[in-house]
Amino acid sequence: MLSAKVTCNSHGQDSSYFLGWEEYEKNPYDEVKNPNGIIQMGLAENQLSFDLLESWLENNPQPSAFKNHNDQSIFKELALFQDYHGLPAFKNALVNFMSEIRGNTVSFDPNNLVLTAGATSANETLIFCLANPGDAFLLPTPYYPGFDRDLKWRTGAEIVPIHCSSLNGFRITKSALEEAYKQAEKQNLKVKGVLVTNPSNPLGTSLSLHELDLLVNFISLKNIHLISDEIYSGTVFSSPCFSSIMEVLKNRNLMNTEISKRVHIVYSLSKDLGLPGFRIGAIYSNDELVVSAATKMSSFGLVSSQTQYLLSEILSDKKFTKTYLSENRKRLKERHEMMVKGLQKCGIRCLQSNSGLFCWVDMRDLLSSNTFEGEIELWKKIVYEVGLNISPGSSCHCSEPGWFRVCFANMTEETLVVAMQRVKSFVDSMVKKSIQSRHQQLLSRNSRRSKSLPKWVFELSFHQREVAADER
Repeated sequence: MLSAKVTCNSHGQDSSYFLGWEEYEKNPYDEVKNPNGIIQMGLAENQLSFDLLESWLENNPQPSAFKNHNDQSIFKELALFQDYHGLPAFKNALVNFMSEIRGNTVSFDPNNLVLTAGATSANETLIFCLANPGDAFLLPTPYYPGFDRDLKWRTGAEIVPIHCSSLNGFRITKSALEEAYKQAEKQNLKVKGVLVTNPSNPLGTSLSLHELDLLVNFISLKNIHLISDEIYSGTVFSSPCFSSIMEVLKNRNLMNTEISKRVHIVYSLSKDLGLPGFRIGAIYSNDELVVSAATKMSSFGLVSSQTQYLLSEILSDKKFTKTYLSENRKRLKERHEMMVKGLQKCGIRCLQSNSGLFCWVDMRDLLSSNTFEGEIELWKKIVYEVGLNISPGSSCHCSEPGWFRVCFANMTEETLVVAMQRVKSFVDSMVKKSIQSRHQQLLSRNSRRSKSLPKWVFELSFHQREVAADER
């Protein structure tokens, strides 16, 4: 018999976000082997720049062969036990890469960095360090569906939504922050902090300086923590430029203050470098106690020494990282524009965005009813009839039905063309059915109206036609 800890239902696996993945895995699209299968558009994965990484590996064969620059094997050195603090060379290379993404406007101390097995582990570790079971974190909606698992399942923490509205592009407001805090108090929950993704998953928008200032003011006033998940920071492909929470602290002269100790960053190479399988995550904190506790906890999810060595070599090549970041952003922008234009041809709009591997798509006009039931009904049609796995807004806790997250960077350009063709055919068929339905309703209404008229109206009408005929 399993323990209650693992049999509780807070994992979130029954969410439509994960259910869509299950349907895709039963019938995955393949251009040749299964052209009628489901196309995976629910996976935020960056496959657009693998050729750049493969080219680097081809030109630099030593690291992947576990050899140093003198062509000497270091396999034994990497294979033996390593301290869980991480390889210094990799930590130095990673913080320099983080600074480069931010235009070198801020610098990071490798001693404040904790390595984890991906961002999932980083976020959970931070919650373990900052919150007791039953404590709460405030999260702006819509938010990444996996947070229900990452932040709550094993930690026992709670999530209280900060409800954001499409009326202002789902931006964070002071009133929304205060309302979420009040809701937590009504539920007798102790608020330990706010967690944001910047850039946002699923919106694909970076936080404005105004929003970042609001967050700093709010955590200062409430004496709570702020976790800024910045795993998409290198994907910002158009204006406005990305602003890290660290830049705000620096510009407001808050570095090395008590407030800065309550601000923590989560980072990963899964999105910016497209390496989710390498499981490279990190926590950055100015609080020594948090760094110490998180480092101890990281022993449950370490990054292998072989992975650290290989990535330290790649990230230390400044010519490569500069080229990669520039070219990757260019490709993301082109792919983003391709999908936005494809959806526009179908009469579907997207939230204006500047980052990420996805679009926040407005399908409210396609709902049979302006309800979450109507949203799930539409989602099922898109999955089973259209053959696209996308993520409904309700799985992201969006407070308004009809929004969907649709990914564009995890497939070939040809596959995206097929996906857009399917959407166009689906929308056209829905429009045709809607016209036919309205026509049928009009005929039915006219028929009922005719039957409801008294007999003398028909007799009068017949008499008038006879008179008109005689006059001619």
